[in-house]
Amino acid sequence: MDQGNTSEDETVGPSEDPSEDEMPRLPPGLSEAEAAEVLWNVRAQRRQASPDLPETVTRLTASDGSLLYLVGTAHFSDSSKQDVAMTIRAVQPDVVVVELCQYRVSMLKMDEVTLLKEAKDINLEKVQQAIKQNGLMSGLMQILLLKVSAHITEQLGMAPGGEFREAFKEAGRVPFCKFHLGDRPIPVTFKRAIAALSMWQKARLAWGLCFLSDPISKEDVEKCKQKDLLEQTMLEMIGEFPALHQTIVAERDIYLTHTLRQAARCVEAPPNAQKVPAVVVGVVGMGHVPGIEKNWEKELNIQEIMSVAPPSRLNRVMVTVMKGAVIGVVGYACYRAGGSLGRALLSLPSVKSLLETIKPPPPA
Repeated sequence: MDQGNTSEDETVGPSEDPSEDEMPRLPPGLSEAEAAEVLWNVRAQRRQASPDLPETVTRLTASDGSLLYLVGTAHFSDSSKQDVAMTIRAVQPDVVVVELCQYRVSMLKMDEVTLLKEAKDINLEKVQQAIKQNGLMSGLMQILLLKVSAHITEQLGMAPGGEFREAFKEAGRVPFCKFHLGDRPIPVTFKRAIAALSMWQKARLAWGLCFLSDPISKEDVEKCKQKDLLEQTMLEMIGEFPALHQTIVAERDIYLTHTLRQAARCVEAPPNAQKVPAVVVGVVGMGHVPGIEKNWEKELNIQEIMSVAPPSRLNRVMVTVMKGAVIGVVGYACYRAGGSLGRALLSLPSVKSLLETIKPPPPA
């Protein structure tokens, strides 16, 4: 499920445990085609022609008549979960698209208690995994962003992504509904963000994220219905870095628009496979809604925002220096700990793995 690159065709299987009240009982002896037609008609009867939807929902129309109901959410909001459930139940979509990529898809299946614990716990293993997956600088940025998320989680006592789990659950209760991951892979976003910053800007950003401690209330979250809380917190800190806004928000607006438009294509209706306009529900942070609206009818070039430029010679030198500094810190810790204790520290699998991760590459 979380292998390979996310694309407009990547789907996640819906829940397999819908209640009897939500899925109709089919008469025995029906052929597959007859059963499909019955379920299609049941969904058509449930679908509201003029639904009364929350104010957070924006309706967009594709060139072929397909409809997109775009639900703008706050990522730490019970109200947003209710908006998502209400919308999916009312419009009975063909496709649900969420602002997730395959690198974050695990949050769909984990329970709230586990997610809350995971979000608060930033340990050496997570640091190692992030660095191995994204490289030193991008990996450290990912950890710092996780720290921001953990800070919000700790302040609110609420696990992130509740609206996505709600969408996943509700999609499983709609006959024929597909579930798509619509966001750009997070390593691409981090690498492009890091590449857009100077070394001085990277240091200032890291410093600000490391010392984030402002209290956040549930009322603050609901106020952020006009902007996603996590991204709003980030943007307030990095407002002096327009390049970060471009990579973290504007480029993902384009990518999300692309995947939503791919989902909003005509579908085949049983029994004769006649093409009919699709109904799609998109679940994204409220901060992405204006960008998606702006890009909806534009020609988009996704390849431009998927590539990562190779680092300059100066950046390669600076990264090597930073790797050396980390090795030096570990070595000094061993020296201070004493010979036997130092050797024991170096023998730990986690320390060995970290040293292997940050070891400079051999010369070409």
